[in-house]
Amino acid sequence: QVQLVESGGGLVQPGGSLRLSCAASGFRLASYSVGWFRLAPGKEREGVSCISSSGGSTDYAESVKGRFTISIDNAKNTVYLQMNSLKPEDTANYYCARLKAPFCTIATMRIYDYWGQGTQVTVSS
Repeated sequence: QVQLVESGGGLVQPGGSLRLSCAASGFRLASYSVGWFRLAPGKEREGVSCISSSGGSTDYAESVKGRFTISIDNAKNTVYLQMNSLKPEDTANYYCARLKAPFCTIATMRIYDYWGQGTQVTVSS
């Protein structure tokens, strides 16, 4: 059974850090690209970051460049999103999703076929 399970969300003060995890089961992440997306109240879901199946290519939304880092641990079948210098506008429910392709993109979500349930990130003082 294919599953993606996000964890690591929580409440953090502005300027703080969190590391989100996306644990995959039922398939090997090394054969898929993975994207992180977020949905905030009153806003559309937006792409945050992605990593290609080889791990050799990554992409980031302009709003998170220099603050977020995506990585993959194939031995643990897990993708991570390290989030530093968090801002209140980063508050959202964060989802990971898989893409059967050698490339990754955050420009469209429709090509991702399996999604996790999300983990809530709240940045507030």
